[in-house]
Amino acid sequence: MSKAKSSRDRRIAPSGVARVTRSSINPQDSQRTKPTDSGLVDDLSLMSVSEQQASLARQQRNYHVQGPERKGKSHQTSSPSTKAVLSSPSGSSVPRGALGTIGRLMKLGRVRNIVVVAGAGISTASGIPDFRTPGTGLYANLAKYDIPYPEAIFNIDYFSDNPHPFFSLAKELYPGHHRPNYVHYFIRMLHQKGLLLRMYTQNIDGLEKLCGIPDDKLVEAHGSFATAACHLCYTPYPAEEAKQAIMNGNVPICTFCAGAVKPNVVFFGEDLPEKYFQHAEDFPKADLLMIMGTSLKIEPFASLVNTVKSTVPRLLLNRDPVGPFERRPLRRCDYMELGDLSDSVRKLAEILGWHTEIQDLMNSHENGLCSYTDPSNSSGDNSDSSETDSMH
Repeated sequence: MSKAKSSRDRRIAPSGVARVTRSSINPQDSQRTKPTDSGLVDDLSLMSVSEQQASLARQQRNYHVQGPERKGKSHQTSSPSTKAVLSSPSGSSVPRGALGTIGRLMKLGRVRNIVVVAGAGISTASGIPDFRTPGTGLYANLAKYDIPYPEAIFNIDYFSDNPHPFFSLAKELYPGHHRPNYVHYFIRMLHQKGLLLRMYTQNIDGLEKLCGIPDDKLVEAHGSFATAACHLCYTPYPAEEAKQAIMNGNVPICTFCAGAVKPNVVFFGEDLPEKYFQHAEDFPKADLLMIMGTSLKIEPFASLVNTVKSTVPRLLLNRDPVGPFERRPLRRCDYMELGDLSDSVRKLAEILGWHTEIQDLMNSHENGLCSYTDPSNSSGDNSDSSETDSMH
């Protein structure tokens, strides 16, 4: 596993102190803000109040929200806030609000470099549990492993003393049982439209690669199951041999130092991969930040969302407000759409006119008959390399 040179940029347990030293970005390195028209300024002025309006509407039960927190039911009523529209360049109309305004920015061509920050929530529709949802999350179901606290199963010091709990869990986490969902293919569509600058994912499920997002557009900030190494001396170890040993209930052993070998999934207390530090170049270039399905609890990953320019729109698509979106009032350029992630992403795709395209892409790719050829991905988009679950 490639190790970052700075030992201070580490993933740490939420109860610890985040030592973020390389996620702050010099504003002088940022690109100049593009000129805006008066209509765009009016749209941007909606950002600071969009979440407050949504909150009021939800309290009045007039806001359409879907998701586990609403027991799977959808409430849709007619109200001025849900009927308001914005005119699009094509002459059609789109709903006013977070998704409507972001959709308009994209259709106007004001957005050309999108950075996506994603957590375990993007994979729940694929049948993979997230980490922190009470009752159903991974951390709520670890009692059978007899560990002192849930996060211990991903703590490198605990692993060094007792690797068996993680290896027992790893049998369930190894890839091959799940497929990408609509959210993954929406992100791939961003790439195909030439809008995806980079995707930063906390997930180790490999579904981003599996749906065809190329390696050069993807940063797996918390590692993957694709490679393995000794946790002490970092000597590489054949990933397939490590998997076979783990599946057979054995601990793979390093031939150099006799330490326990593990997949190159980043544990609490380990350095992040070198590729993660690409954020210092990517985030100053972003003109839209999309944050999807994450609790923003794990540092330093969580602080990445604060490193775009203050004039850059940030769109949170999530079940609950998290990170800077918990503050009131919201930053002027912040948008928030709460509820079921798949539903929210589908609504945005419909506003953009991409829904049918995404459905066709999903069907053809999942059937192994994808006819799309991506000229920017010489290695091919139909990669079947995979990993499992997210350190969310």
